[in-house]
Amino acid sequence: MSYILKIKSSASEDRLEKLIEERLKPGVDKAKIDARIWDLFGEEWAIMFTDLSGFSRGVAEFGIIHFLQVIYESERLLVPCIEENDGILLKMEGDSMMVIFRNVKKAIECSISMQKILKNYNIDKSATDKVLLCVGLGFGKVLRIGDHDVFGSEVNASSKLGEDIADANEILVTESVKEKASEYTELKFEKIKEIPSGASAAYRLLYDN
Repeated sequence: MSYILKIKSSASEDRLEKLIEERLKPGVDKAKIDARIWDLFGEEWAIMFTDLSGFSRGVAEFGIIHFLQVIYESERLLVPCIEENDGILLKMEGDSMMVIFRNVKKAIECSISMQKILKNYNIDKSATDKVLLCVGLGFGKVLRIGDHDVFGSEVNASSKLGEDIADANEILVTESVKEKASEYTELKFEKIKEIPSGASAAYRLLYDN
């Protein structure tokens, strides 16, 4: 299976590279090539970015080995939750994860479950051993290249929300997520002042924790 996935990713990357090369030629119809790229790779996904609060500061104070342990624990606790909610973990970089979901409701449900799992985990932990999660969610049309990366304005916005703006235990979402989730009346949102590039507005998901 891994061999098949590797071929698929390579084929996607090769096709995209050829189209980008063609787009660079003088006098080419860029709009036409852009339409071909979106036709080939454009998909609608909910995007989640997570980050561990205080990670960089903690590494400097307690050492990298301690926080490798924290990362390991976060993976052990959270990856099963992602799988149960039909998320696809595309990428892990340091203490951050990028996950995609086919629908916003499952992305939100997964985010809340992750925060509750960690709340229970942290009850008897010392301050240095606690796993504190920040989450950012976006939704919309993205370019999905193979099985390891996505690109688009909602990707950028959710990354900024999860990795830079959100505090520990927070779930921040873009306007697109809020609009898509409007049919679920049990979900409540609170507007925040800081708006990431690529989003028209941003909100804090209010959940019972």
